[in-house]
Amino acid sequence: MTETTKDRPWLIRTYAGHSTAEKSNALYRANLAKGQTGLSVAFDLPTQTGYDSDHILSKGEVGKVGVPVCHLGDMRTLFQDIPLDQMNTSMTINATAPWLLSLYIAVAEEQGADVTKLQGTVQNDLIKEYLSRGTYICPPKPSLKMIGDVAEYCYQHVPKWNPMNVCSYHLQEAGATPEQELSFALATAIAVLDELKPRVADEDFPALCGRISFFVNAGIRFVTEMCKMRAFVDLWDEILLERYGVDEAKYRRFRYGVQVNSLGLTEQQPENNVYRILIEMLAVTLSKKARARAVQLPAWNEALGLPRPWDQQWSMRMQQILAYETDLLEYDDLFENNPAVERKVQALKDGARAELANIESMGGAIGAIDYMKGRLVESNAERLGRIERNETVVVGVNRWTEGEASPLVGEDGGIMVVDPAVEQEQIGRLNAWRAERDAAAVKSALAALREAAAMGQNVMPASIACAKAGVTTGEWAGEMRAVHGEYRAPTGVSKAMSNKTEGLEDLRAMVDAVSDRLGRRLKFLVGKPGLDGHSNGAEQIAFRARDCGMDIDYEGIRLTPEQIVEAAGNGAHVIGLSILSGSHIPLVEEVMSRMREAGLGTPVVVGGIIPDEDAARLRAMGVAKVYTPKDFELNAIMRDVVTLADPQAVAAE
Repeated sequence: MTETTKDRPWLIRTYAGHSTAEKSNALYRANLAKGQTGLSVAFDLPTQTGYDSDHILSKGEVGKVGVPVCHLGDMRTLFQDIPLDQMNTSMTINATAPWLLSLYIAVAEEQGADVTKLQGTVQNDLIKEYLSRGTYICPPKPSLKMIGDVAEYCYQHVPKWNPMNVCSYHLQEAGATPEQELSFALATAIAVLDELKPRVADEDFPALCGRISFFVNAGIRFVTEMCKMRAFVDLWDEILLERYGVDEAKYRRFRYGVQVNSLGLTEQQPENNVYRILIEMLAVTLSKKARARAVQLPAWNEALGLPRPWDQQWSMRMQQILAYETDLLEYDDLFENNPAVERKVQALKDGARAELANIESMGGAIGAIDYMKGRLVESNAERLGRIERNETVVVGVNRWTEGEASPLVGEDGGIMVVDPAVEQEQIGRLNAWRAERDAAAVKSALAALREAAAMGQNVMPASIACAKAGVTTGEWAGEMRAVHGEYRAPTGVSKAMSNKTEGLEDLRAMVDAVSDRLGRRLKFLVGKPGLDGHSNGAEQIAFRARDCGMDIDYEGIRLTPEQIVEAAGNGAHVIGLSILSGSHIPLVEEVMSRMREAGLGTPVVVGGIIPDEDAARLRAMGVAKVYTPKDFELNAIMRDVVTLADPQAVAAE
């Protein structure tokens, strides 16, 4: 190939947003100036789950894992001086996707943009939220209808926008095998296309299929991940052609963006993560047939906490070097007709087809949610078990653990810390917004939204009207909850098959002995306070504790400290709190305070991404044990729990 025929590089993004709309806007403009070619917006947990910044469940979560967007003013500030008609924006938003897209459209109109020219994506995948990420609001059927509303509206009014991004990323984070990742994601896409087909004329349906995109995960097993992407390409083409009769090849293209795996990033020897990220990026870029349309990379230090701007820049430079310094884009597919690749791709397709048929027999993705959740918990337990048994080598974790301290982790701990004052400042701006808006216009807009939702109409036009009237995120989601109800997804723990992990016999004997001394079965309460929906760790702790013979009380995600303390009063011997959003200090502080008020002296252990300084603060609050990602041996954690509950151990102290 000559220089003029080089392929165009993929969109280069970094997943970013923190603290406030103003600070996130400055970060976006700085990243664009450094050569980033698209935006990928991270929203904070209250925004993702449909709560305003001053809601009780938002406490400690505002601005932590993304930017808070409560209303049109926040969205306006977020994109100040960024012309949206010239931008390709990915918004990682699901349950509140219709609302955030409405705010985006309203801001674009304020900027004078031609809305039909807007380009970008809303993730808008609720099924994976029930299975792995946990930012759902409403039950599956009305949620699927809202996904359809966004797709139908975009097709008619914002035709260059991707209205739904089938997200298998979090499925792999939750432990999915490649076959499960393929089948669960494709089952989701089928559910969405079945919802959309009756909404448009037959001749328009192929073009609508062409707007469905995917967001995937690329793990460390490079060859398998590359073959998985080639399998995705073939299976998507097969489904659109055979199931839906889409004849034009251009509408059957598998279009996807990717963030490479964060699950495998290690707190131990974190500098090794640079190599992991690079190798994982190759899986989605080397193969031209299955090359990503957009790539965003985690930073080397995401297992430690929130990356700093320099850390994100380093990840972006990795993409730029591959795209612009190497000769990768000058060649056709490097793996075509490779027999080893073809065998692996065929095996993955066969496994995915079998799993898809199983899901179809249960009524499709919506009917198989409980089944899929249980399978993910089992697969994740198997993955962790292999690491514990040293069958899967993780450098710096279970092999070659000795080494020099990382010079990249400086006095700031190697991460950026969100100022605790951000939350109160955001609440102040929210209250000012409410005071200054036209209350009558808000009331009227919300009434129209409620009627549209109740009558089964497309909620997008009413949502855009709400955005312009000054409605807040919590108010919009409140109407959806009022009409459709609120959903609690399955935990998967009760559905998962028993673990065969070695060493459980001794642990079961310990649990039996301590239970005898307690006079009843040792009861372990596992709780997730706040809005953090990353439940994988809590599920695996509950799953292992169940297999050790403990009485487990685990009700899933999104509990208030008050609810956890109330549950603890029902006879828990040990309480385990899991918080991965960085909000551990305020949430644990409130739990401990409420326990003292209730006269409970139950030992508390805490797990999460917790810097050493914060771990010391938690222990000073009275927390008995603090666990971070480096504590991967679950049986050791189980022994700690049993010891904390043991009356003999307490007496000895």
